[in-house]
Amino acid sequence: MQSSWQAAFSERRDAIAARPIAELLACPPAIGNLLNASAECIEFVVGDVIFHQNDICQGLYVVVGGQLLRKAARIDARLTLGTVRAGEIVELAAMLGDVRHTYTLSAQTNGTIMRLPKPSLLRAFQSYAPLRMQLLEELAREVSRAYAQCCASRQAGIRRRNANSARV
Repeated sequence: MQSSWQAAFSERRDAIAARPIAELLACPPAIGNLLNASAECIEFVVGDVIFHQNDICQGLYVVVGGQLLRKAARIDARLTLGTVRAGEIVELAAMLGDVRHTYTLSAQTNGTIMRLPKPSLLRAFQSYAPLRMQLLEELAREVSRAYAQCCASRQAGIRRRNANSARV
């Protein structure tokens, strides 16, 4: 029997799980046709840069195939933020916030990424406002997943430190 803590944790994990792209982009047929007609497929090879940190965001990216790496430069450090794989949406925050990219995205393998251009997405948001809300909800889930992962890795580090200090 699951404890109430385990059940609550499982329920929270399910609530922040990534949603299928078809669900995130669910909209009336006319809006779907607009997005489909404007979608651009970009093929990449190892080492290609899809976009650079501080470039103006050109749209929403969905990885179709391959693996990419997110890297950021901060004040005195270069950080590897992690990998992006097929099915993942890239730079949702930059697109919805109408800002610049916060990291550089480069290819680790050959593959394809689809870009939904910003002007088409903005027209879709004007015609069908719930689409923007669906994407904002996914952004909130993305932040929650990152926070949970950060907490889990921090807990693991604390456990390792405690185990090492107990041995000394």
